[in-house]
Amino acid sequence: MNKRELSLAAFVTAATLTVALLPVPAFAQQRNAAPGPGGYPIKPVRVLVGSPAGSGSDLLMRAVAQKMTERFGQSVIVDNRPGATGAISLQLAAQAIPDGYTLATLSAQNVTAMVFGTVTTNIQRELTAVVLMITQPYLMVATPSLPASTVKELIALAKAKPLVYASSGTGSVVHLGMELFKSMAGVEMTHIPYKGSGLSMLDVMGGRVQLAITNVLTATPLVRGGKLKALAITSGQRVQAFPDLPTIAEAGVPGYELRSWYGLLAPNKTAAPLLAYLNREVAAIMSAPEVKDKLSGDGAEAASPNTPAQFSDVIARESAKWDKLIKTGVIKLQ
Repeated sequence: MNKRELSLAAFVTAATLTVALLPVPAFAQQRNAAPGPGGYPIKPVRVLVGSPAGSGSDLLMRAVAQKMTERFGQSVIVDNRPGATGAISLQLAAQAIPDGYTLATLSAQNVTAMVFGTVTTNIQRELTAVVLMITQPYLMVATPSLPASTVKELIALAKAKPLVYASSGTGSVVHLGMELFKSMAGVEMTHIPYKGSGLSMLDVMGGRVQLAITNVLTATPLVRGGKLKALAITSGQRVQAFPDLPTIAEAGVPGYELRSWYGLLAPNKTAAPLLAYLNREVAAIMSAPEVKDKLSGDGAEAASPNTPAQFSDVIARESAKWDKLIKTGVIKLQ
């Protein structure tokens, strides 16, 4: 293992420990939920994650998978299939047998990548929404040596010298979110895409790129450890995890707001009773007080109980919003 790989391994280990919602055995000894349709599950369940270890969706799903394992009495395995901003995992999910034993995570950035064209799977037509799990803002972070500690200082610096920003992939929501920031702030910066937020954060920490917008689950332990500098939060309001950190809107770019979310998908033609069971069980996990408190402390928010149809509506609204911003020229992509 080279130094870069060792650093990534250490980062992933620390981040995973930080976000773990509650330590439970890898293989639960007793089912804590009533069996689903047909006794489901009677074998391990695989959840495809379209980003590498250390990414926000990976950290969240590993924590939720522990809880699902406990409730189901069967192991729930996270299967990372990074690449093309989630395109690989979504295609595999769309082609899977619709029996509940192959699921997939969906994040806001998978939807923006679909609008952008990086993800070719039509999420709304080829996959079925199960449940929305969390919503969260992003953090705008910078390498500690960057001579700017506020959004206004960053804008002034960007107007004076070329800056380079990282993203977790072309077409990701953090890519489009930074392009939206550039448009609204009137600055130019060069984009460097990575295969996931974990890899991009390594280069921001090391100063190979100056800044990024990234999810709070990945960034929070790094900011608190002094490895990244937080400039602002992207939500419309400040958050409990960083009460002294201003929003981008109040720090110099009025009207700017960017939020993310994560949910669970199933292949099309998954039986309605099975979808209802998965929806109910995952919603119960997200509603547990210890889970909600842990997520809140990391700047995220467990979604309120929601139906597959309601989650499907979220996907449709997000797709329409970003499609409009690109087509009307508010976001100008090179």
